[in-house]
Amino acid sequence: MCPPEHFRVTYSINPWMDPAKPVDVPLAVAQWEDLREKYRALGHTVEVLDPRPGLPDMVFAANGATVVEGRVLGARFAHPQRGPEALAHLEWFRAHGYAEVCEPVHVNEGEGDFAVTASYVLAGRGFRASPLSHGEAQEFFGRPVIGLDLVDPRFYHLDTALAVLDDAADEVMYYPAAFSAGSRAVLRRLFPDALVVDEADAVSFGLNAVSDGLRVVLPQGAVGLFGALRGRGFEPVGVDLSELLKGGGSVKCCTLELR
Repeated sequence: MCPPEHFRVTYSINPWMDPAKPVDVPLAVAQWEDLREKYRALGHTVEVLDPRPGLPDMVFAANGATVVEGRVLGARFAHPQRGPEALAHLEWFRAHGYAEVCEPVHVNEGEGDFAVTASYVLAGRGFRASPLSHGEAQEFFGRPVIGLDLVDPRFYHLDTALAVLDDAADEVMYYPAAFSAGSRAVLRRLFPDALVVDEADAVSFGLNAVSDGLRVVLPQGAVGLFGALRGRGFEPVGVDLSELLKGGGSVKCCTLELR
């Protein structure tokens, strides 16, 4: 995770960002700290990446890399405003003993568009990641990469439209209308028992969630998901990240998982 000390909305690179809406930075920091402490209370270790001035979106740490079995595929950002973040993440991983670190050739924005299950790496495309990044990830991780086309600009990253609930059991939840017809068919085939989410919970960023296989940390505004998750044996943990939503991100965007 990376603290939002320099978080601002001074440009717009997704439909949620509006520079005319001011950001309350102390509130953003307090909300981020609450998320960090919830992870710690659940028994997880939180590593912290130091924020850098001039990079207001570094708080969205999920975009900096994808880590599978200790192997790190770095990011290459689509927009120049975020480009320097990629190097900051690579430097952190190398400084912390990760031996297999790949600097990518093609555009991918880390776990924004790569979701890891037991059987697959699901890979979004359509707004940010290059389709060529899918083959690059497959070669590096040695896992089947399944491309999924995003068609609604509100769900510009895969992690806004789909969440992995239990990677060991290939259990996911997703919002169908965010995907093309062919990609919806693929999701139904691969995950016939998936939790299908409605638009109200999707636009509340309810799919921008993090699950450890039992506890699901998600935005508290996605009220329709709490009962559905409990019905499947999960324990939802709500958080308020309303300030960070002004940048187009929530729980998952703030969280890079170190597998």
